[in-house]
Parts: sequence; C-alpha cells; structure tokens
Amino acid sequence: MTKLTPFLMFQGQAEEAIQFYASVFKDLEIVSMVKYGPEAPEIEGKIANAVVKLHGQEFYFNDSNIKHEFTFTPSISMFLDFDTEQELDEAFTRFAENGLVLMPLASYGFSKKFGWVQDTFGVSWQLNLH
Repeated sequence: MTKLTPFLMFQGQAEEAIQFYASVFKDLEIVSMVKYGPEAPEIEGKIANAVVKLHGQEFYFNDSNIKHEFTFTPSISMFLDFDTEQELDEAFTRFAENGLVLMPLASYGFSKKFGWVQDTFGVSWQLNLH
C-alpha cells in the first residue's frame, strides 16, 4: 500500500461541502475538480471527482450517481488537533451551525478541550486542542 485517502461520497452536495470546508479551513486547497457532463443529465454539473488537501492530507469528494439509503455515520470521523483554542472554537462553532453536537466543547480526562460535532452534511468531526 502506498497511500490511504479518505473518500467522502455525497448525494449532490459535494461542491457545497467543499466550499463550506474551505470557509472553515483557510489552508484548504482544491487540487482538482471534475464535474459530470451531459452524459449524466440527472447529475450534470455535480462532482464526479474532486481532490482536496487539508493540512497536507488529501481527501476525495464525489457526488454519487446512484441514490443510496446510507449516509455518513459518526462511527467514522475526522479527528483534528488544533494548536490554538481560538481555531478550535471557531471550527466547532461553524460545524455546529445546522449540525449536531455529539460532545460539547469541554475539558475531558483525555483532553484539555475537545468537542465532537456532525456538520450539516453529516460528516463527523472530533476537534481537539493539542
């Protein structure tokens, strides 16, 4: 194995999610983005594949061309360590808007400050003060 890359599959909201994450994380870089064309009229203009880099880690994004009954689950989440409390608080606040707080920001036995939140797209984020 040469590389492990998280693959996030959406139901038509991939580009909206990428733009939202770019507004939360100033160092997010959109490496590439390919959209479905007229050969797939029901999803034309949606994301066929996109590569995004966040803190040096690549993520793949896709709008599925098949409707699925499943979505994201908190049992798999993005775990982020923050250097400053301000960055942590800002990210948590943004993710909690129209999202679901799974664990409020607080001091826990394993962390000075930690919070767990599911964003408006259903992606789960564990945010930790390093």
